[in-house]
Amino acid sequence: MKWSKTFIPTLKEDPQEAEVASHKLMLRAGLIRRLSSGTYTYLPMGYKALSKAEKIIREEMRSAGASEILMPALQPPEIWKKTGRYDEMGEVMMKCGTRRGKEVVLGPTHEEVVTSLVANEVRSYKDLPLILYQIQTKFRDEVRPRFGVIRSSEFIMKDAYSFDSSVDKMEASYKAMYDAYCRIFERAGLDFIPVQADPGLMGGGLSHEFMVPSEIGEDKIVVCASCDYASSTEVAVVSAKKKNVRNAEKPKKMEEATTLNKSSVREVSGFLKVELSEIVKTLIYETDSSPVAVLVRGDHEVNDSKVKRHLNTKVFKLADESKVKEITGSQSGFSGPCGLSIKILADNSLQNMVNMVVGANEKDKHLVNVNLKRDFKVDVWLDARIIAKGDVCPKCGGKIEFKHAIELGHTFKLGTKYSSALNATFLDEKGKEQPVIMGCYGIGVNRILAALVENRHDAAGIKWPVSVNPAEVVIIPVKKEDKTLCAEAERVYDELIKTGIDAILDDREKSAGIKFKDADLIGFPIQVIIGNKSLDKGKIEVTERATGDKKLVDKKKITEYIRTIV
Repeated sequence: MKWSKTFIPTLKEDPQEAEVASHKLMLRAGLIRRLSSGTYTYLPMGYKALSKAEKIIREEMRSAGASEILMPALQPPEIWKKTGRYDEMGEVMMKCGTRRGKEVVLGPTHEEVVTSLVANEVRSYKDLPLILYQIQTKFRDEVRPRFGVIRSSEFIMKDAYSFDSSVDKMEASYKAMYDAYCRIFERAGLDFIPVQADPGLMGGGLSHEFMVPSEIGEDKIVVCASCDYASSTEVAVVSAKKKNVRNAEKPKKMEEATTLNKSSVREVSGFLKVELSEIVKTLIYETDSSPVAVLVRGDHEVNDSKVKRHLNTKVFKLADESKVKEITGSQSGFSGPCGLSIKILADNSLQNMVNMVVGANEKDKHLVNVNLKRDFKVDVWLDARIIAKGDVCPKCGGKIEFKHAIELGHTFKLGTKYSSALNATFLDEKGKEQPVIMGCYGIGVNRILAALVENRHDAAGIKWPVSVNPAEVVIIPVKKEDKTLCAEAERVYDELIKTGIDAILDDREKSAGIKFKDADLIGFPIQVIIGNKSLDKGKIEVTERATGDKKLVDKKKITEYIRTIV
């Protein structure tokens, strides 16, 4: 590959549209160009890096026993309606119509499609286990596409699906995919953390997210400084504490306090001169069946995922103002547990509290010195809150740390959610029909590139790892007009290409300064610099972009040396 024959439009300045380092550098390095909000074209250098990430994925999928297929992006809505996700996906799902007036869906994912495929082909337990995967473009109508290819409306995803005849065998498939994911991200040069996660709309049981810590990450994870515990904040377990706030006091007489226009916990805290931890928030939620109240301390936040899983409900959303008034007799901000006729769920941290402050279910009123059992009762105790600073590791009791992270992959134990809905069954050893046990495993391929750039760059540009990059080596003859230098550059280039090393020769009629800046900006791992001073001594300078280390190498041994570092 010669630079003069390749389309590499680099930019000197940061584009105004770019918000984060990876977005800025991918645009400046000529890897991508924006077409419209949330959609990008991959230019030659970006597509080469993307292809190398895909190559690693394909190799590890094959090693784990998965077979590659390619499924349609256009999907019939009927299969989505059978699983219930047509409505659950909501406005995120892109839909369009054919000239015959038939609706089609632009696939945001492919669980329904692959399960329908297997339902028509698998007949016996002898056809299982089966793992199928694809690398395909997906479509989601993001409310706010941002950060370049990290959150876009059109993106490339590797999704794999396992089909087994028993839970035990599904566990084996899950482990094979989990291990393959670890190898993929290790080979890609990423510092990743697998964390326990919430399956969300995918359904099923336990899931894991593969996270790369980053300040710009939209996800938040918790990790233990002392052991290997790691979890998303959505599912992180909160350890029960022996002591809780105000648990040493004796119950006092309940009183009413006027809190004019003070509806938030911070406003009430300041007005009544009590700590946030002494206030109890009462939040009214709508569910599949009947509304419920969820109680947490004023310094805590309800963990919707935990409560939703506990209730096993598809609908779990905060009630609107009219519903809150119907249930409590007042508006949000003044809701309280006393006198409520609906089911009350409370976080474990409230169990030993006394003399708490709660809403009075009356506008501009709160109750102080409210106590459990005497003034209200709790129907269900559970871990209902988001883990917070000051909590401890649920595994070892050690100190926990919070990190922002970019999600690169997600693995799910789906069970029979999709196979039951789409009639994907098999005959077991006894001839009895059983639903197939499924797993699902996704990787955001675009995000691999963005995460690498985000965490591997300096003021000059990108620092690609040897495994994923636009080219492993760039060859720079310092003076284009010097025939001796150019001839040596051609010789080195031809040698490297013949030995299978991915190299690019910068044969442009540009100054050495421009070539060096572009090489640093794009971030080729190895720079081979051919100049008069070194060549006169029979040497060629080799610079490693990641470390800045420079070495003069015998020109006759240049290919041999480069093979040792790529």
